[in-house]
Amino acid sequence: MAEILLSEAEKAFIHHGVQDDLRCDGRTRLDYRPIILETGLVSNASGSSRLRLANSDVLVGVKVELASPLSEKPLEGRLEFFVDCSANATPEFEGRGGEDLANEICRFLQMSYMSGDTINLAELSVLAGQQCWVLYVDILILECGGNLYDTVSLAVKSALYTTQIPSIKVATMDGDQPELELSEDPYDTKRLNTQNVPCLVTLMKIGNHFLVDPTPEEECCSSSGIVVAVSDTKKITAVRKIGSGSLHPESLVSMLKTASEVGALVNKILMKKLLEEERTGKTQKVGFMR
Repeated sequence: MAEILLSEAEKAFIHHGVQDDLRCDGRTRLDYRPIILETGLVSNASGSSRLRLANSDVLVGVKVELASPLSEKPLEGRLEFFVDCSANATPEFEGRGGEDLANEICRFLQMSYMSGDTINLAELSVLAGQQCWVLYVDILILECGGNLYDTVSLAVKSALYTTQIPSIKVATMDGDQPELELSEDPYDTKRLNTQNVPCLVTLMKIGNHFLVDPTPEEECCSSSGIVVAVSDTKKITAVRKIGSGSLHPESLVSMLKTASEVGALVNKILMKKLLEEERTGKTQKVGFMR
């Protein structure tokens, strides 16, 4: 992440604001910044979204392809995540500067989706042990404005929500060899059940308090925090510590409880936005991809 140089006076100002539950931008410790969402921007993808959380901007495209299932999971399809940190997002990403962050986000997303309660991967199986659907989730970070983990997860869930999977029939040919027939009707598709897909909630500790959706300046004032994957039912599917500082066990328990509450609320806010986008966003797109 981009390093921001703050004076001691600026850091003290942020610390005092967090202590008084009034942050520099007027939010309380548990408030998120406004979310702007567009879906269906990438015409050659099975599902796509662009989500902006204040100055953090992320574009996600999902491509659906047939492939062989993993030998250890012959009855399931799978998700594969790829993250690209655009060099235009921040000078820190020039060259190979964003690779470590991209790999960290990929690993944590994979961990967050490992629970069988997030997406039913058995629904992606086409021919047991032979063919399945693979969802390639490509994530492009266009701009860094703090709280990248949360922004990425919201964009990923939105793209998966809009993903259309073609209908397919298994026909038996001569010699009992099955043959797959894709429907020629572009509207003959099915969608994933993304209700239990988790959103990530980042909590950063500043002083004796913790806050959600940190700005880059607030991230610079914190030495420790956690990223928590939370479903709409408040179930936690993954946790990751960030920062070099330590966390007291009591603080960690309190942070996990708060993340659970906030995560469920963020899931509901996102779902409301997705339903609104579905009703009103089909007619005109204003994104740069159109």
